[in-house]
Amino acid sequence: MNQRQGAAVLLAKGPNYEIGTAISRSIWTWARVAGGAAILAVLVWRVGTGPLVDGLRLTTGWPLAAALAITSLTTLCCAWRWRLVAGGLGVEMPLRTAVAAYYRSQFLNATLPGGVVGDVHRAVRHGREVGDLGRSLRAVAWERASGFAVQIVLTLGVLFLLPWPARWPGPSIAVTVVGVAGVALIAVPLCLNRRRLSTRIGRAFTSDLRNAVLAPRAWPGILLASTVAVLGHAAVFLIAVRATGADVSPARLLPLALVVLTASAVPTNIAGWGPREGAAAWAFSAVGLGATLGLTVAVVYGVLALFATLPGAVVLALTHHRTPAGGYSRHA
Repeated sequence: MNQRQGAAVLLAKGPNYEIGTAISRSIWTWARVAGGAAILAVLVWRVGTGPLVDGLRLTTGWPLAAALAITSLTTLCCAWRWRLVAGGLGVEMPLRTAVAAYYRSQFLNATLPGGVVGDVHRAVRHGREVGDLGRSLRAVAWERASGFAVQIVLTLGVLFLLPWPARWPGPSIAVTVVGVAGVALIAVPLCLNRRRLSTRIGRAFTSDLRNAVLAPRAWPGILLASTVAVLGHAAVFLIAVRATGADVSPARLLPLALVVLTASAVPTNIAGWGPREGAAAWAFSAVGLGATLGLTVAVVYGVLALFATLPGAVVLALTHHRTPAGGYSRHA
């Protein structure tokens, strides 16, 4: 469907459709922010502001430098994954451009409510560059979905393979949390009715999955890049734990890190804050390490993650400076 046909459809549906859509989006946006704020409010009410202050105080030089270095690798992997998916959809880009755009999107995700604004910006900007907004939006969606799918598989594998701590509530809870996220990832496309799945949308979904994700030229790289990215984020989480002075073995921390990172992908947050802190407080408390330590670690991790995205702020400033008013820079 081209832009003229899309406009005709909107006109046929009438102004009430556009107003209703805008209101629904606004309500959903505020609901996501309110959800993150509610989680943080409950945590402060239960454990106080001490962990927040401690988390900021404990974020010093070496953890920041390590997070910056590790995130440079994970960003490269994610940008490569995006490039593989986009190439399968026919909207290729240079790796250098992909890395710069991914850094920029991470910075926006880490500083704006919702946690997905940067990805939308990345997709729209790339779509304008290549002249195909639809494929660019699908490329970003498939790139994030494939990465999340690998993260869920890795998390479930670690939860089942590593020994369970004595006080850990077992697979019945932890696996349920991760499993619900995985089911949601798979179920969303299937929520479309059969008629739509049997027509253009269903064919596009199948074609994208076959050509952009499961193609022989793409899936090994997607799997490798996603695995390295997940392990990199987990390594930053372990660094956050070390920064607090807690003496806990990596084998005990890795399941906690992956569960918390999976929960942090829930788009009910304030610039990444909310579900991550709630999941960390619950997980650490469940294994006998205390909710206070969990919240402190989550705060340190949040600061480290934010600092590691600062190259994206530089990219954002440079591209804004180079892009003429009303124009668009193709390789920004």
